[in-house]
Amino acid sequence: MTKSLLLLSAALFFLNTEIKGLEVFQDTTRSDSDRIENLLGLLTLEEKINLFSTNLGVPRLGIPDCGHFEGLHGLQIGGPANKYSQPTTIHPQAYGLGETWDLDLIERIGNLTAEEMRWYFSQDSVPHNLVMRAPNADLARDPRWGRTEESFGEDPFLTGEMTVAKVKGMQGYDPRYWKVASLMKHFLANSNEFGRDSTSSNFSERLFHEYYSYPFMKGITEGGSRAFMAAYNRWNGIPMAVHPVYDEVVRPDWDMDGIICTDGGAMGMLFTAHHYVDSLPAAAAEVVKAGLGQFLDNYKEPLTKAIESGLVTETDLDKALKGNLKVALKLGLLDPDITKTPYYVSPDSPAPWEQDYAKALAREATAKSVVLLKNDTVNGNPLLPLKLADIKKIALIGEHVNEVIQDWYGGNPAYSVTILEAFRDTFEPMGIEVVSVPDNRMSEAERIAKDSDIVFIVAGNHPYGTKPDWFFCPVPSDGREAVDRRSLNLPNEDMIKQIYKSNPNTVLVLQSSFPYTINWSDENLPAILHFTHSSQETGNGLVDVITGKVNPSGHLTQTWVKDITDLPDMMDYDITNGRTYMYFEGNPLYPFGYGLSYSDFGYESAVIDKNSVKVDNLDESLCINVTLANNSDIEGDEVIQVYASYPESLDSLRPKKQLRAFKKVKVPAGEKITVPVEVKVKDLTKWDETSHQWVLEKGKVDFHIGRSSADLPLMVSTNIK
Repeated sequence: MTKSLLLLSAALFFLNTEIKGLEVFQDTTRSDSDRIENLLGLLTLEEKINLFSTNLGVPRLGIPDCGHFEGLHGLQIGGPANKYSQPTTIHPQAYGLGETWDLDLIERIGNLTAEEMRWYFSQDSVPHNLVMRAPNADLARDPRWGRTEESFGEDPFLTGEMTVAKVKGMQGYDPRYWKVASLMKHFLANSNEFGRDSTSSNFSERLFHEYYSYPFMKGITEGGSRAFMAAYNRWNGIPMAVHPVYDEVVRPDWDMDGIICTDGGAMGMLFTAHHYVDSLPAAAAEVVKAGLGQFLDNYKEPLTKAIESGLVTETDLDKALKGNLKVALKLGLLDPDITKTPYYVSPDSPAPWEQDYAKALAREATAKSVVLLKNDTVNGNPLLPLKLADIKKIALIGEHVNEVIQDWYGGNPAYSVTILEAFRDTFEPMGIEVVSVPDNRMSEAERIAKDSDIVFIVAGNHPYGTKPDWFFCPVPSDGREAVDRRSLNLPNEDMIKQIYKSNPNTVLVLQSSFPYTINWSDENLPAILHFTHSSQETGNGLVDVITGKVNPSGHLTQTWVKDITDLPDMMDYDITNGRTYMYFEGNPLYPFGYGLSYSDFGYESAVIDKNSVKVDNLDESLCINVTLANNSDIEGDEVIQVYASYPESLDSLRPKKQLRAFKKVKVPAGEKITVPVEVKVKDLTKWDETSHQWVLEKGKVDFHIGRSSADLPLMVSTNIK
């Protein structure tokens, strides 16, 4: 037992004998509400004020300190200001994890991240934190958004399913306790960085339910999360830090009874940026009265003044703090002995990130996140996977091929494998020479390309994760938190043209946190791959795919446009005006859901089990049996995608198609399989602004089945009666 836990046990022994009534909040046989009410009655006013920080601890009562860590794609110890203090397992960026379309994988990653958080909770070397700021349930409605890298994608259904999987993996499956608490970010509709502290995201009640809040709702109602962070911006003129939607929808309709916290500095922004209140004490009071229980701000002096001046009462404090105490209870912090709770990890147990299963999971996630965008036939065969018997020399070109770059919410991997290291470790023992240069200065890249059998160019953005300057992002097509992209052009495309002229066997490896308008590359290069930054297994995951050890199975989670002028105004949050695959009227460079394979999958037939459904049977499910053939000699994973359309609807705002189900399946070489894909009837509803509820519209529903939103060879239908 560590020193801190020994002290805690001694303190609890003393308190159990000295403080009357303490046993009620510690008594696990009592109801949650009884325990929380008892604890509130024991807290002093000073302790209540302290609990509005991100720390759930109450030292006087033996409740251990417990705060937040980031965890978008691996546990980040220390936060952005001190992110490289302790090692953990680091996976691809969240945008890349979304491109796996693999819910089981996302759940396993969530579980491992929580395991590492629990391990660190037992150590004295770092703060004892069990609230994890993840996943990001925001939607990437526009590829110019600087934080696209943090999102799973543009579609609410896919992002909702990914969010549920991540939350379940993190929080675990014990009926009473959580492994860690999942605190989702950022509620709501915060997808512009420039002006985020003062701008308003304006859209309808319907889009609130059907689009922007949908992944959060799923994360709460199906995943079990009871914590999220409020965004900086306004929705329809009211800052999210004080929005009445929490009491009007989130708490009563979704049963959200946990932590709602501000984003960093958001309390002060109510006064300084939004000009919504006339003082900092007024800002603190409004946040508390909106029911937010945690400030990421210098709040104590303003909140104390608000209490002293009568702007907020102790009753208001109690109401806002109940959610914090509920989360503390679920984490086992209120129990008399936390070492007896099911997710307790001994400080003497092996560090998870050092284990083979953690390393293998990061490598698996990296390979599965790779999206094959193009793979033309060269000399009678697809260029990829590599035909190693025909290769004597490989040219690897790229400024960052010998580093793994962490983004702002990346952590400190115990090790990292760069692309150059993986190429050399894999190919040089085979007698294949690997030559590498960062760029084409003095035409050096052209010369090595000309002398090689195949060329790999690694190009894309820089995440700027280690830069303390919020606004450091000098390349217009780059972006990050606080900085939106001002261009979608790939800066390296001129160099790519020069290298391609020297050697037409050129593969573009687009390592990026968001889409690019790579029109020339798509028209000319024989092969293009996309994957993201930050994974500790970056190099190995890529090599696994290009050698054929892993058959690529990633699919895009965002519409890749051909030109920046294809996008609406950046501040237009009404997605029905041409945003996402659901409403986009143009011809995309790559459609939502797109991704190639080394296998040749054929969609042969689909049969639905119910030709009609009654309008009031929202709890039913439909089963579509899809027969899929692998017409190749390579086993592969395919993502079966099911989109619904409503041909008889008179509602002009219904999407022309919307993802309603998907399933990732393995198909053996040369075989056919029949896969049952479930569609929940409740997922066919729309939000009615008159009755303020989800309704099932009568009429025909067509289900389009295939490999992307633009390639749907099969269709079956049902009728809502």
